[in-house]
Amino acid sequence: MTTIQKRSRNSGPALGQDAFLDVVANLVAIVIILVVIVGAYSHKAIEKIHQERAAETTKATAPASAVTIDEQQINEKLGTLETEVNRAKAASAESQRLEATIKQNAVVLAAMDRDRGQMIDLLEVVRSAWAEKQKELDQASLARAQAASAQSLIADELHELEATRTRLEKTPDPIVAVAHLPTPMAKTVFGEEIHFRLKAGRLSVVPIELLLQQIKAEFQRSAVGNREGLLESAVGPTQGFVAKYEMNKTRELITQGGQRAMSTQIELINVVFEPLEEPHGQLIASVLAQGSSQLDIELAGRDPDRTTITVWVYPDSFGDFRLLKEHLYARGYATAARPLPMDRPISAGPQGNRSQAQ
Repeated sequence: MTTIQKRSRNSGPALGQDAFLDVVANLVAIVIILVVIVGAYSHKAIEKIHQERAAETTKATAPASAVTIDEQQINEKLGTLETEVNRAKAASAESQRLEATIKQNAVVLAAMDRDRGQMIDLLEVVRSAWAEKQKELDQASLARAQAASAQSLIADELHELEATRTRLEKTPDPIVAVAHLPTPMAKTVFGEEIHFRLKAGRLSVVPIELLLQQIKAEFQRSAVGNREGLLESAVGPTQGFVAKYEMNKTRELITQGGQRAMSTQIELINVVFEPLEEPHGQLIASVLAQGSSQLDIELAGRDPDRTTITVWVYPDSFGDFRLLKEHLYARGYATAARPLPMDRPISAGPQGNRSQAQ
């Protein structure tokens, strides 16, 4: 046991000396390598110095023209470099100016965007106010149109009366037997109403109800479209007639159940009923003589007590209307006359009134 411990103590210094020698050997190797590297670089540096001296000697002995050429090339290169520098400075200045302009435009665009939002809000308010005002204007326009229509009818009747008076004043007073029809008190029609047109001595059926049903169907299709304002369209032909109409489509904000939403409103402004071609219809003589005319077909199966016939009559057919009225009275039907000027078609509006039957 004692011998082993003694050997261990003696092996420590020997190990330390070996490590020291290894370190010294490594350092010597590194120094040698550095000396070799420095020598190699020194050799290259000396060769480079010799080459530069030889080049300077050659340049000193070169002709003056070569030196001049080199100076000219240098001056040209300097001029080119100066030009490029100036361009670079100008480009830098232009870039800074554009950047400043972009920043200013960004500020202006932001202000314009705010103004646009305010204008959109104001536009919505103005649209709502205009919709309310337009309703008032539509009512006033309708009242004026009704008054103008009534005035026109009165003027036509007055003109007819004046013409009749003039004709009677020029005619001697013969004694004649006047056939007349009983004229009961006028009453508003609430049952079925059939419309006819009497023009140029020709009678034709006007399918007003059928055409209005087609217009109603067009309204339902137009409600889902995006177009707004005053729109014109036509339906038909039905029994030789077409209906040309105008409608006003608007969208407005409404409040319902405490919530605001956009509502679409469609209003019929005017509708005109016209035949596809003129003259149109059967001659009144054929209507009264035959037993299977358009008049007979329309009256078949109808109750005279609940059916009124409205005749839109033009000035050139007033005499024919009297014959037609006598014929209808004999069959038990009440007749309502709607006189029209020669150049005016059959028309109606959203506030039309019922015929007055006699």
